[in-house]
Amino acid sequence: MPNYTFSVNGKAVTVDAPADLPLLWVLRDKLGVKGPKYGCGIDVCKACTSHLDGAAINPCVTPVAEVEGREVTTIEGLADGDKLHPVQEAWLELDVPQCGYCQPGQIMATVALLRQNPDPTDEEIDAIENVCRCGTYFRIREAIKKVGRS
Repeated sequence: MPNYTFSVNGKAVTVDAPADLPLLWVLRDKLGVKGPKYGCGIDVCKACTSHLDGAAINPCVTPVAEVEGREVTTIEGLADGDKLHPVQEAWLELDVPQCGYCQPGQIMATVALLRQNPDPTDEEIDAIENVCRCGTYFRIREAIKKVGRS
């Protein structure tokens, strides 16, 4: 099997894996990074949303070969030491999570959106397709607006 070298949350890693192995399984099973959750495996629920070079991706459908030499960021790499990212702070302040399963993906999708547009409209926020089975969409929207206005 080939080796792939890339960065995960600022640390260089090398993994031995088939080229078509989804990045999600590399992160979770080979590297022990458990923040990105497995939900559907077909790019629908987006519970696994992470970043590749700062843009939102879904590792459940991203082959490990695509990340060679690139930077992967998961929810574990979002905070700066003990200082949470402003999106994480807003999530806590507004009691967004209920079960919490989708929240890492929701937060990562939000960070990517706010990088592109720091003051998104409701329609742009609603374009985030991450599924929340608990239905906390109103609180998610309010948290995004809170950070966007900051």
